[in-house]
Amino acid sequence: MRTTTLTMAMLAGTLSAHALAVEPQSIDLAGFDFTPTLLLGERYDDNLRGDDENEISSWVTTLEPSFQLTAEGSKTGHQLEYRATRETYHSESDASHTNHHLTLKSILEFTSRHRLRAGLGYHRIEETTDTTLDGVNDKYSLANGELGYTFGAVTARNQIDLLGRYEQRRFQNSGGINDDQERDTAGLTTTWYHRISPKTRTLGELRYTDHDYTTDLNNRSSVNTAALVGGTWEATAKTTGTLRVGAEKKNFDDSSRTDYTSPMWDVGLTWNPRTYSTFGITTRRAFDEGDDGASTVQDINTLLSWDHTWSPWISTELEYQILDREYKAIDREDDRTAFGAAVVYSYDRWADFKLGYRRVDNDSTSADNDYKRNLYLLIVELSL
Repeated sequence: MRTTTLTMAMLAGTLSAHALAVEPQSIDLAGFDFTPTLLLGERYDDNLRGDDENEISSWVTTLEPSFQLTAEGSKTGHQLEYRATRETYHSESDASHTNHHLTLKSILEFTSRHRLRAGLGYHRIEETTDTTLDGVNDKYSLANGELGYTFGAVTARNQIDLLGRYEQRRFQNSGGINDDQERDTAGLTTTWYHRISPKTRTLGELRYTDHDYTTDLNNRSSVNTAALVGGTWEATAKTTGTLRVGAEKKNFDDSSRTDYTSPMWDVGLTWNPRTYSTFGITTRRAFDEGDDGASTVQDINTLLSWDHTWSPWISTELEYQILDREYKAIDREDDRTAFGAAVVYSYDRWADFKLGYRRVDNDSTSADNDYKRNLYLLIVELSL
């Protein structure tokens, strides 16, 4: 099925959920493009629970099939994706689990000045680290939806973008563990773009997010508001990026909770000194929802990356992450660093082999959350 350049660009920007290094081919299935992929992985995890005193190591086998159904036209695009990730821990059977991800996204271009996008998703997830009970996976589900509208042609001097979001978080732990963290979140983001050159735009943005907890056990229901300014640019002096800076405020419904105001930023930059080499930096400062008794968490997350293609078959990936989490209203602060390196052998368009290593060091003022973790991995990605 053929599609216009505009629709393809919108699909790439709003519908991709699981990036692959391979280049999968689709087959026609009753008028839809059907694209199956398969990921096989084997890794050794020397501290799968993230525990400083009781380190449990295990070989872990990953099996991740996925498929996409895509229908595209000159003015529309629709995509349904399902992905299941089976993680088998050979030395800790209680950690074995299967995660499920189902997403449906659509775009519709009424005219060159009016565009609509929508999305629905359901995710069933289990986590093995940073769990509430030692040795027990945290189990929860996320159901989410979004609806966005853009007014203004792609090349227009001004554009207005509206995005409404809703998310429902529910836990499936036995004994009601983490029921106090169940919440419904609704948000609205309004962004104004002003073009100052063919590839550069300034922006102003307002965000509103309402966190409504289903129980009164932790009195953390609150409203986050943020105001940001910045800009976006594409391939300017080999650099592409988005910059947002401003301030965020968190107001709790319960007057006994302390409200917080903080600087906020959201930055993503890529630099291509050569076509075969890409450097990236993303950094974000914002309030996250509270945990372990904290009213909220001040989160500063920075990721540096370098991807380099040495030949048509060999490439390397390097990542370094710095994460600072300050837990408000309790005495806890985490400083986490993570380093990752991988070599990718692209056997053909339909197959990639990746050999990698990742180390995580979480330095916490809470002794129960202080740990080091090393992962050694081999991944095979296959497609048609």
